[in-house]
Amino acid sequence: MKDVILKAENISKQYRLGVVGTGTLKHDINRWWHRIRGKEDPYLKIGETNDRSVKGESDYVWALQDINFEVERGEVLGIIGKNGAGKSTLLKILSKVTAPTTGTIKSRGRIASLLEVGTGFNGELTGRENVYLNGTILGMTKKEITAKLDEIIEFSGCERYIDTPVKRYSSGMTVRLAFAVAAFLEPEILVIDEVLAVGDAEFQKKAIGKMQDISKGEGRTVLFVSHNMAAVQNLCTRGILLENGTIKASGNIMDVTNEYLNSHIVEKIELHKVPKRKGNGLLKFLHANVESLDPSGSLLETFKDIKITIYFSVSQEMDIKQSRIDLGINNYMGDRIAWLSSNVVQDDFDLNSGKITFIIKQIPLAPGDYNFNIYSEINNEVADWLEGVIPFTIIEKDYYSTGKLIPKNQGNLLLEYNVK
Repeated sequence: MKDVILKAENISKQYRLGVVGTGTLKHDINRWWHRIRGKEDPYLKIGETNDRSVKGESDYVWALQDINFEVERGEVLGIIGKNGAGKSTLLKILSKVTAPTTGTIKSRGRIASLLEVGTGFNGELTGRENVYLNGTILGMTKKEITAKLDEIIEFSGCERYIDTPVKRYSSGMTVRLAFAVAAFLEPEILVIDEVLAVGDAEFQKKAIGKMQDISKGEGRTVLFVSHNMAAVQNLCTRGILLENGTIKASGNIMDVTNEYLNSHIVEKIELHKVPKRKGNGLLKFLHANVESLDPSGSLLETFKDIKITIYFSVSQEMDIKQSRIDLGINNYMGDRIAWLSSNVVQDDFDLNSGKITFIIKQIPLAPGDYNFNIYSEINNEVADWLEGVIPFTIIEKDYYSTGKLIPKNQGNLLLEYNVK
């Protein structure tokens, strides 16, 4: 028999854009008139898919629509998706911060939520007083909170400031204390939004270890939202992928995260549409592809070979004596990491083919977002030059097979090494 501790049935959430509440007295009267006649809310029939990047025709939008799932006791469920997919809205409904428009949530036991930095904290109260306040909200007695207080303070690393008002805490300190409260006051269900990203690398590692202890050692349930795929894969047993307010995939965490990552792969990058370019136009870049050469998958990974193919057109009315095409690899901040050039590895290449291919062996880039600049030169003059136009992502993964995450912002390269 399944030991289901949380169940979502036909959960939908509708918002009206641009206003607070229902908007107008006319709408409220219309709703009331339908309700006393036993009819459905007329505005539930109106609404569009929640795609934040597209202009809509309706003032109503479905942030979530027909969400159904079950969570068993002791399970760690990862909820992933792009920004605006509905992840935070779903967690707020599960935490009873907001009510669903339609559908029901059934749960057994206390739910502790860590949705945003400082949620549930009173800035005028000290850290110690907020621990007691949050514990009381969770239904714990003062005696139970006191028994856990020393562990909470030690885990948070905020002992020196524990009797200082929380309004004077940094965001990192606030989330440390908030996580410690949520984790140590023993809720049956722990709901965590993307707040761990605020903490430093040491705290993230510590928090993930604690969540593993909560689920595996103590048999409690965790719902975890994160954009850190390595953390999701290491921590979660099952996953849900949200897209535009609906469930796109559900199941084994590796299958769900791979589907999410694959959705980010751009098959063909249209370069001919880029308006901002330099050069005399004797050569024009048309489009490009970035591919993995790993037979086991299409995702770009550290220490695997990748291929960049660039297609171009060339003016036929010229005498070509010298030509070259360069690639500059930049990180997400625009800093140059590496430079590749056709005339470094060979004297010349055939411009008549209309394409050039660069193969990078065992690319050592750390997980993250990058892009290419592309530059062409014919007869010592710039022909076409585009900056930051070929984006690509190296996925997060347990590259050293140790179960440990690689801290972000510690450099752009990963090196194969050992310690003796």
